[in-house]
Amino acid sequence: MSVVGLYAGVAGLELGFKEAGLQSLLLADKDKHCQQLLKAHFPQTTIAGDVANLSRFPEGTSIVTAGFPCQNLSMAGNKEGINGQKSGDIRHLFELLGRGVLPTLVIENVYFMLHLKKGAAMNSLIGDLEALGYRWGYRIVNTMAFGLPQRRRRVLLVASTSLDPREVLFADEAGSPTSGPVTLDRSVGFYWTEGRSGVGTTSDGIPPLKIASTLGIPSAPAVLFPDGEVLKPGIEACERLQGFPAGWTDLDYGVKRSPRWSMVGNAVSVPTASWLAHSLKTPRPMLDLVTRPLVEGAPWPTAAYGDDRGRFAVEASEFPVRRPITSIEKFRDPSWIPLSARALRGFILRAKEGGLRFPDGFLPALESALAKAEQREGRSF
Repeated sequence: MSVVGLYAGVAGLELGFKEAGLQSLLLADKDKHCQQLLKAHFPQTTIAGDVANLSRFPEGTSIVTAGFPCQNLSMAGNKEGINGQKSGDIRHLFELLGRGVLPTLVIENVYFMLHLKKGAAMNSLIGDLEALGYRWGYRIVNTMAFGLPQRRRRVLLVASTSLDPREVLFADEAGSPTSGPVTLDRSVGFYWTEGRSGVGTTSDGIPPLKIASTLGIPSAPAVLFPDGEVLKPGIEACERLQGFPAGWTDLDYGVKRSPRWSMVGNAVSVPTASWLAHSLKTPRPMLDLVTRPLVEGAPWPTAAYGDDRGRFAVEASEFPVRRPITSIEKFRDPSWIPLSARALRGFILRAKEGGLRFPDGFLPALESALAKAEQREGRSF
């Protein structure tokens, strides 16, 4: 099975597929820094630029991956939707498909696209796939299922004319783990740039990595550790939190502001891709999961499939498997830096104004960390 990776970014999907024994014929991304990285890590693979400039798929293509730009679809983006300037690039994939070759597709994006503008992005994607004769299925999958301490939810959509997507996506089911209250005897990850809403407190892990702006300004979540330290992971720790080897994006890009933060923040977690690739290689019968017909106009569910009989919701969790989750403390190394007094002060102020509920002792612990930070930095209120 040979793969073409469109909108390849830093090759999270493609590295996961490579780990499963699937080889890439061609990787394409319009970003010049991503092209540089792809050439460095995939020297035997053809590296192309803008997907819009491709005239056809290479001969022998059996799978096409498309983790297309999410900036117009995510909660952190501008929410323009599938026709936005960046996310609208997916139209170039369908232009290629319209030329007659219909490989198996793997489309990946943020889960929020199921809800944005009443699911308009999914309505468009599914309608276009069905018009081409594809069977399809999708499932929201959580990176924590594969042992990484990052609460990252992504839509994985498989469409094919040759295999049954149900046998790829719904042959595994581990069920959602039970979780008690977040307590300070374990590390607590949170978005220090927030405070009034969407703090994302996560026990012994972090909320999803993201970037603060299109400039790639670092905004990795902070972690309150049981020893009272409040630290932000360095870029190599973030690479590992996405399943990449440390240093995967460490190249000389010839620019003043490193693109590494935005590259890693936009990536697909490698273990997620690896699970999907193994499932594509060896499809197995769909488990006896509860299904029901999808009602036209109803919200898109967590998982669904469609074939010549219609569209169906599937009661599947975000955890097809449940591997032991590595503690966030295993990712702590000297590259982590303390959250500044200014950042701590701003978060605490916003948190008190916003009135959100936090774990018992959380804000007092941050206030203690603030006092230490002020002493360390020689500042005071």
